[in-house]
Amino acid sequence: MHFSITPIEREEYPVVVDLWEASVRATHHFLREADIQYFRPLILEQYLDAVTLRAGRDAAGNIMGFLGVADDGLEMLFLHPDHRGKGLGGVLLTYAIREMGVRKVDVNEQNEGALGFYRHYGFRLVGRSPLDGTGKPYPILHLELSATPG
Repeated sequence: MHFSITPIEREEYPVVVDLWEASVRATHHFLREADIQYFRPLILEQYLDAVTLRAGRDAAGNIMGFLGVADDGLEMLFLHPDHRGKGLGGVLLTYAIREMGVRKVDVNEQNEGALGFYRHYGFRLVGRSPLDGTGKPYPILHLELSATPG
Protein backbone atom coordinates (compact mmCIF):
# COMPACT_ATOMS: atom_id res chain seq x y z
CA MET A 1 0.00 0.00 0.00
CA HIS A 2 1.39 3.40 -0.97
CA PHE A 3 0.62 6.35 1.27
CA SER A 4 2.15 9.54 2.58
CA ILE A 5 1.92 11.37 5.90
CA THR A 6 1.08 15.06 5.61
CA PRO A 7 -0.50 17.85 7.66
CA ILE A 8 -4.28 18.24 7.75
CA GLU A 9 -5.78 21.57 6.74
CA ARG A 10 -8.70 23.11 8.62
CA GLU A 11 -10.97 22.83 5.59
CA GLU A 12 -10.47 19.05 5.77
CA TYR A 13 -11.93 18.82 9.29
CA PRO A 14 -15.38 17.62 8.10
CA VAL A 15 -13.71 14.71 6.27
CA VAL A 16 -11.63 13.95 9.37
CA VAL A 17 -14.71 13.93 11.61
CA ASP A 18 -16.54 11.60 9.22
CA LEU A 19 -13.53 9.28 9.29
CA TRP A 20 -13.43 9.50 13.11
CA GLU A 21 -17.10 8.49 13.31
CA ALA A 22 -16.67 5.56 10.91
CA SER A 23 -13.66 4.38 12.89
CA VAL A 24 -15.41 4.71 16.25
CA ARG A 25 -18.45 2.81 14.99
CA ALA A 26 -16.15 -0.01 13.82
CA THR A 27 -14.02 -0.22 16.98
CA HIS A 28 -15.72 1.40 19.99
CA HIS A 29 -18.71 -0.91 20.35
CA PHE A 30 -19.06 0.04 24.01
CA LEU A 31 -20.10 3.62 23.16
CA ARG A 32 -23.77 4.50 23.00
CA GLU A 33 -25.22 6.40 20.04
CA ALA A 34 -25.77 9.38 22.35
CA ASP A 35 -22.05 9.38 23.19
CA ILE A 36 -21.02 9.43 19.53
CA GLN A 37 -23.40 12.33 18.91
CA TYR A 38 -22.00 14.08 22.01
CA PHE A 39 -18.37 13.76 20.91
CA ARG A 40 -18.81 14.54 17.20
CA PRO A 41 -19.18 18.35 17.54
CA LEU A 42 -16.46 18.44 20.22
CA ILE A 43 -14.06 16.72 17.82
CA LEU A 44 -14.92 19.16 15.03
CA GLU A 45 -15.08 22.37 17.04
CA GLN A 46 -12.47 21.86 19.79
CA TYR A 47 -10.37 18.71 19.81
CA LEU A 48 -8.88 18.94 16.30
CA ASP A 49 -7.61 22.46 16.97
CA ALA A 50 -6.00 21.31 20.24
CA VAL A 51 -3.53 18.92 18.57
CA THR A 52 -0.98 18.76 15.79
CA LEU A 53 -2.66 16.68 13.08
CA ARG A 54 -1.19 14.39 10.46
CA ALA A 55 -3.01 12.31 7.86
CA GLY A 56 -2.11 9.05 6.19
CA ARG A 57 -3.11 9.64 2.57
CA ASP A 58 -3.39 7.38 -0.43
CA ALA A 59 -1.75 8.24 -3.76
CA ALA A 60 -4.74 10.43 -4.70
CA GLY A 61 -4.44 12.43 -1.46
CA ASN A 62 -7.48 10.92 0.25
CA ILE A 63 -7.26 10.64 4.05
CA MET A 64 -7.18 6.99 5.11
CA GLY A 65 -6.36 7.65 8.75
CA PHE A 66 -5.13 10.40 11.02
CA LEU A 67 -3.38 11.14 14.27
CA GLY A 68 -3.29 14.05 16.69
CA VAL A 69 -0.46 14.86 19.09
CA ALA A 70 -0.21 17.33 21.97
CA ASP A 71 3.15 17.64 23.75
CA ASP A 72 4.40 14.04 24.10
CA GLY A 73 0.94 12.48 24.06
CA LEU A 74 -0.88 10.75 21.23
CA GLU A 75 -4.37 12.16 21.68
CA MET A 76 -6.01 10.48 18.70
CA LEU A 77 -5.25 7.79 16.13
CA PHE A 78 -8.10 6.69 13.90
CA LEU A 79 -8.21 4.71 10.68
CA HIS A 80 -11.07 4.40 8.22
CA PRO A 81 -12.48 0.87 8.64
CA ASP A 82 -11.53 0.04 5.02
CA HIS A 83 -7.86 0.60 5.90
CA ARG A 84 -7.59 -1.28 9.20
CA GLY A 85 -5.20 -4.24 9.35
CA LYS A 86 -3.06 -3.06 6.43
CA GLY A 87 -0.14 -1.51 8.31
CA LEU A 88 -1.22 2.13 8.23
CA GLY A 89 -1.84 2.34 11.98
CA GLY A 90 1.66 1.07 12.74
CA VAL A 91 3.23 3.48 10.27
CA LEU A 92 1.30 6.42 11.74
CA LEU A 93 2.19 5.43 15.31
CA THR A 94 5.87 4.96 14.47
CA TYR A 95 5.86 8.36 12.76
CA ALA A 96 4.28 9.94 15.86
CA ILE A 97 6.94 8.38 18.08
CA ARG A 98 9.96 9.13 15.91
CA GLU A 99 8.99 12.45 14.32
CA MET A 100 6.65 14.00 16.89
CA GLY A 101 8.11 12.77 20.19
CA VAL A 102 5.14 10.73 21.38
CA ARG A 103 5.78 8.88 24.64
CA LYS A 104 2.27 8.55 26.10
CA VAL A 105 -1.21 7.49 25.04
CA ASP A 106 -4.53 7.01 26.80
CA VAL A 107 -6.87 4.28 25.64
CA ASN A 108 -10.40 3.25 26.58
CA GLU A 109 -10.22 0.19 28.83
CA GLN A 110 -13.04 -1.44 26.80
CA ASN A 111 -11.08 -1.04 23.55
CA GLU A 112 -9.02 -4.21 23.88
CA GLY A 113 -7.88 -4.08 20.25
CA ALA A 114 -6.30 -0.66 20.75
CA LEU A 115 -4.68 -1.75 24.02
CA GLY A 116 -3.09 -4.75 22.27
CA PHE A 117 -1.97 -2.52 19.39
CA TYR A 118 -0.18 -0.06 21.68
CA ARG A 119 1.37 -2.83 23.78
CA HIS A 120 2.72 -4.38 20.58
CA TYR A 121 4.56 -1.11 19.91
CA GLY A 122 6.18 -0.97 23.35
CA PHE A 123 3.66 0.93 25.48
CA ARG A 124 3.09 -0.24 29.04
CA LEU A 125 0.32 0.44 31.51
CA VAL A 126 1.18 3.11 34.09
CA GLY A 127 -2.25 4.08 35.45
CA ARG A 128 -6.01 3.98 35.19
CA SER A 129 -8.79 6.56 35.55
CA PRO A 130 -12.36 5.36 36.23
CA LEU A 131 -13.88 8.11 34.03
CA ASP A 132 -12.93 9.57 30.67
CA GLY A 133 -11.86 13.19 30.29
CA THR A 134 -15.48 14.36 30.01
CA GLY A 135 -16.59 12.52 33.16
CA LYS A 136 -18.32 9.70 31.31
CA PRO A 137 -18.10 6.17 32.80
CA TYR A 138 -15.57 4.85 30.30
CA PRO A 139 -12.37 3.95 32.19
CA ILE A 140 -9.13 5.18 30.64
CA LEU A 141 -5.84 3.32 30.73
CA HIS A 142 -2.72 5.49 30.76
CA LEU A 143 0.18 4.02 28.78
CA GLU A 144 3.79 5.12 28.36
CA LEU A 145 6.39 4.02 25.87
CA SER A 146 8.91 1.69 27.47
CA ALA A 147 11.30 1.69 24.49
CA THR A 148 11.54 3.20 21.02
CA PRO A 149 10.37 0.63 18.44
CA GLY A 150 12.96 -0.71 16.03
